[in-house]
Amino acid sequence: MLLVYVCIVVIARYVYFEFHLENGRIQTTKLGLEEDINDMISIIPFYFLVDRYDGWLMNIIANIAMFIPVGIVWPICFKRLDTIKKTIKAGAGFTLFIELTQLFCIGRHTDVDDLFLNTLGVAIGACIVFAIRGSRKGEQIR
Repeated sequence: MLLVYVCIVVIARYVYFEFHLENGRIQTTKLGLEEDINDMISIIPFYFLVDRYDGWLMNIIANIAMFIPVGIVWPICFKRLDTIKKTIKAGAGFTLFIELTQLFCIGRHTDVDDLFLNTLGVAIGACIVFAIRGSRKGEQIR
């Protein structure tokens, strides 16, 4: 369970707090709604990453990589996540929760791309775990 908490804390650090330090410290999250909510939400898939954001490739890699541990750790810790499909659904729900709660964090952005990319990361992690489990079962049968 400690690994589950570590995954959540690390993800929360990157999705709710600014990346740059101010006076050597992480800035606090400001709660509320911005006046122009259109600047906070991107619902067109992959529009924001390619057309308006210079670091789009790093954003893609980071969003996928950050959620691979969720796909690995959650099915190990939660017995109900006994299939890849259930693990992906749980990860997608977690990602949706994060994106919706970012609506109330000033300076953070809700992006459909993050939902896709984070869920892809969970799927990759889940495939790794279930492939290992499948190979172990195959070895036990022999």
